[in-house]
Amino acid sequence: MLCVGCARAECRWRMCLLEHPSPSNFYVSCWQSNRSAAPLLLLRSFLFLFSTCVLFASIAVPLTLNKHFGHWFIYLTHWGFLLIVLTTGFGTSVSAYAFYKKPIDATFGLPWYVKTYWILYNITIPVSFLITVFYWGILKTSANTVNFAPNPVLDIMLHGVNSAVMLVELICSAHPSRLMHVMQPLYFAGAYMLFSVIYFFAGGLDPWGNPFIYPVVDWSKPEQTMVVITLTALFLALMHVLTVGIATARDAIAKRRDSLTTGVYNDAFTP
Repeated sequence: MLCVGCARAECRWRMCLLEHPSPSNFYVSCWQSNRSAAPLLLLRSFLFLFSTCVLFASIAVPLTLNKHFGHWFIYLTHWGFLLIVLTTGFGTSVSAYAFYKKPIDATFGLPWYVKTYWILYNITIPVSFLITVFYWGILKTSANTVNFAPNPVLDIMLHGVNSAVMLVELICSAHPSRLMHVMQPLYFAGAYMLFSVIYFFAGGLDPWGNPFIYPVVDWSKPEQTMVVITLTALFLALMHVLTVGIATARDAIAKRRDSLTTGVYNDAFTP
């Protein structure tokens, strides 16, 4: 009965909205015993600077191998890492505002920059997990001659460390992850799918002259590609559910650790 009540509470229209009664949860970690914005500010600043350096490296390294700069924009991996930079950048901005100016007030709703960070956070975490699994589980094991890794260190950064960065952000945050926000990463995935269709019919090629971006997403084979797209969308939704589960476990552990609970924790399964 408890699970039924939790499901009913979660599947309500208001849970689709970007509102939360405790704005401090967006700049104070659930592991803190105080209300200072400094710890998350330092962590997010590091994640932002690190991610920015990796992003620039992902642009510079192919150029040293005489790859066309325009091809950087066609890959989901690069879209995903750009999201990581934006997410950690907005997260740093939220923490910096609270630290250097004043606590964020949500009397009339969360400010636009907090909502923007929340949307990016909701999209980037499951997309990062998807990219890691998709790359190592499908692309690296599929029978194709395409080498997607011009540099082995950069390869790990883009397809492994990407998930680690967002996992750190997830575990150290305190704001909720809601099941009803699952459409946000799916909308992003739909935008990329639309781009891949337009790119194919516009005659776009990959760096090796192939008429596809990824071998398993070849629109000259629409039936096969639609199966891959559908399964990928389902897996992305599963990654969002996993994100909600990790956030819920995080908050439960943090509450148990601190008998004097501060703030409002993940409300995804609150009846």
